[in-house]
Amino acid sequence: MAMALALGRHLTRHACSIGRAATGVPTLASAPAPALVHRQQRWLQTGLVGLPNVGKSTLFNAMLGRAAAEASNFPFCTIDPNYGSALVPDRTLTALGESVSSVRVVPTTVDIVDIAGIIKGASTGAGLGNQFLANIRECDAIIEVVRCFEDPEITHVDGSIDVIRDIDVIDMELALADLAMLEKATTKSKSKSRTAEENAVLERALDGLSNGQWASSLGFNKTELETLRLYPLLTLKPVIYAANVDEDDLATGNAAVDAVRAYASERGGETVVVSARTEELISELPEADRVEMLEALGVKHGEVGLDALVRAAYSRLDLITFYTCGPTETRAWTVRRGATAPEAAGRIHSDMQAGFIRADCVASSDLLEHGGQAACKEKGLVRTEGKAYIVNEGDVFLFHFRNK
Repeated sequence: MAMALALGRHLTRHACSIGRAATGVPTLASAPAPALVHRQQRWLQTGLVGLPNVGKSTLFNAMLGRAAAEASNFPFCTIDPNYGSALVPDRTLTALGESVSSVRVVPTTVDIVDIAGIIKGASTGAGLGNQFLANIRECDAIIEVVRCFEDPEITHVDGSIDVIRDIDVIDMELALADLAMLEKATTKSKSKSRTAEENAVLERALDGLSNGQWASSLGFNKTELETLRLYPLLTLKPVIYAANVDEDDLATGNAAVDAVRAYASERGGETVVVSARTEELISELPEADRVEMLEALGVKHGEVGLDALVRAAYSRLDLITFYTCGPTETRAWTVRRGATAPEAAGRIHSDMQAGFIRADCVASSDLLEHGGQAACKEKGLVRTEGKAYIVNEGDVFLFHFRNK
């Protein structure tokens, strides 16, 4: 009750403004905190999956900071997938914006898809199985929401809480769906058109999937994975297990969370503890107020909860952040790890990639530590990089390019 009353006093405080982008290398100045602009950058998608009534849609709403998906106490409340973008928590971005008195600060995002609940038999069309599988194949990573809380008022599709049984249902259905798809695909294409090595990879995958194993757990090397990626396998996608708990267990977890962690570790997955209901309640608060509320529950910023989940999704997609920074706008941008400087410039505008000449680059940590561009230049920390430069996490760029 105390949390609900406190939330009511804060929900109407937050406002944002939108403007055009500017690039540059910052100099230090002091100013009030800049406006945070919730402007979307469409990028790779992460799908929220799970049994019915595990809290997927509640978590989705919390990640977006608004009620975008219906969340009700009956199976298949979600039928058509819901799409949205979750802001990626970034204290470096905030500090950079404050350091140059930016009018606007624009965070990067992770695209989230809330997909219909899956039940046993989905791989053969039970429930909304066929639709579910088509939706998840379009995603690049999976967040599997696992119910780790007891509540007699929220029905469980199988009548009781058993996290390993629940995870096994989903993982087995995805494996069986991949098995059916791969059998069909390999039957249509003649084995003679593939090399002996490619046929061996496919046979190994078929054997593992028939035993309920995920393709990602079968120890394929890089070359073998290239063969498998010709097929849209669900079980090759990176997975995060979101252990959804009550408010009281958010800081410490519980026995169900421990079981999820052990299972995920065996599968090479990652576990993040969340309380979807709590996060939904505080999702529209300013960051400082959200942090204060979570600290009152014993939660340290970024260790568990929504921020940790979004960051984990960003990491599992192998994405990194670079920045452009100036008095008009400071902005975070997303690229795949291993991207070159011209490819980073292309995230801003295709003309910048096509006409790329060079990039002035400084690490955001150096910029903040030494007090701006001038000090960094004096210490030789501002570099000129060419087309072959590989972008590092936290780079701040000023791109030079010719119009074509």
